Amino acid sequence: MSSQITFKILEDIARDLSGDEVSFPTFLDVTFRVRTALKNPNLNAEQLARLIGVEPLMSAKIIRMANSVAMNPSGRVVADVRTAIVRVGMEAVRTVSFAVAMEQLIQSRQMQVFADLSRRLWEHTAHVAALCRVLATKWARINGDEAMFAGMVHDIGAFYLLSRAAHFPELVNNREDLFSLLIGWHDNIGHALLSALGQPEAVLIAVQEHEQDREIGAEKTLSDVLYVANKIANTVASWHSDTVDEGDKARLLGIIDADSMKTIIEASGEDVVSLKHALGA
Repeated sequence: MSSQITFKILEDIARDLSGDEVSFPTFLDVTFRVRTALKNPNLNAEQLARLIGVEPLMSAKIIRMANSVAMNPSGRVVADVRTAIVRVGMEAVRTVSFAVAMEQLIQSRQMQVFADLSRRLWEHTAHVAALCRVLATKWARINGDEAMFAGMVHDIGAFYLLSRAAHFPELVNNREDLFSLLIGWHDNIGHALLSALGQPEAVLIAVQEHEQDREIGAEKTLSDVLYVANKIANTVASWHSDTVDEGDKARLLGIIDADSMKTIIEASGEDVVSLKHALGA
């Protein structure tokens, strides 16, 4: 890739992230409002429902998630935002707000030149988010909502870089250089962007480390869950390759034995499908 183009893009991003406001070119207004509201320790479901109720797409996604198989094992359907929030938990609302923002970015005019790639990236993202929740609860025994959120934002750096690359015809017309930029920088850019957006430290670390191969200890962390979920998703819904990475499969078997992995994936299959549908992929 032309070092001049790389330097220009990274320089623009550094300037953006060092300012008082991040000009991420998407509809993050509801995400910011939700994030601010959730910082209030006295916030209740009624207040959050009033905030979300003015956003039809957000409301629809919250209700759809509440009625998903993963969140509704009893099969009792809910139809109002407040009841849906009580069922999914207020932290899960944060994940849905980012899902809405990402979908709107993908559908924006400037991203049309990358339509196929951005759809694949979104499919992978939703798959990782759903897997994170399942793995967190069934394998690592950690907070499933936080894990799902980490999965939702783990490749936000790639979306952000795509939105910037759209302004450079050299990258639009040269996919090899584009993928070199995305693969080489998306994890660190994602960490920097989420830091500027004031996200939790555990999420920042998990996003920055999600491509870094490592040993998994007896005590699983959020970073471990995201790493494994990303590896699994790469074998079925990779955004940067049409072929299965045999290295990913081998590393997974070094973490979870084949029988256990098969059991987890089969047991969580319906949950993953329902959560992906609820998130919009």
